Amino acid sequence: MAKCAICEKGAHFGNNVSHSHRKTPKMWKSNVKSVRVKTEGGSKRMYVCTSCLKSGRVERA
Repeated sequence: MAKCAICEKGAHFGNNVSHSHRKTPKMWKSNVKSVRVKTEGGSKRMYVCTSCLKSGRVERA
């Protein structure tokens, strides 16, 4: 699973809890996109979460 290169956000784990309170494993995947980003040496493709894109922490190339 991809992880954000900026904030290290990845998958989260927990349990689905039914009405009868039975628990089954669940995984929440973060919204991570592969984008071309401006860096010091030019442009580079990396995985970035959408919250980092929206906040302006990353500049797209």
